[in-house]
Amino acid sequence: MSQRNVTYLTDAMLITCILQTGLAEEVLEAAKNAGAQGATINYARGTGVRERMGLIGVTIDEQKEVIRIIVSEEQSNAIFEAMYLAAQLDTPGKGIMYMSRLEKVGTYIPDSVITKIA
Repeated sequence: MSQRNVTYLTDAMLITCILQTGLAEEVLEAAKNAGAQGATINYARGTGVRERMGLIGVTIDEQKEVIRIIVSEEQSNAIFEAMYLAAQLDTPGKGIMYMSRLEKVGTYIPDSVITKIA
């Protein structure tokens, strides 16, 4: 039986983007064009903000799309900015994004990639 090892990535960031329904594909395309390798998209229902935003005349849909992308720290700012602009998050009621540092990430990495890094 072969020896199994865990390969850890330590310079990883998690970008989370919560959007109005129907915007995820365009934002995901912008992230890929900026260097992201892939993403996870979930669907959710928001609460709380709808009532407050309604006061200023903006209708907020309860249904949300949540995009999560793990990227290297080196790529994180460029991908974050591309997603922000594609999502038009400078417009009230479109959504919110945040980025978190991940302490440890484990996944399969081919030996050829590890050899190039080392």
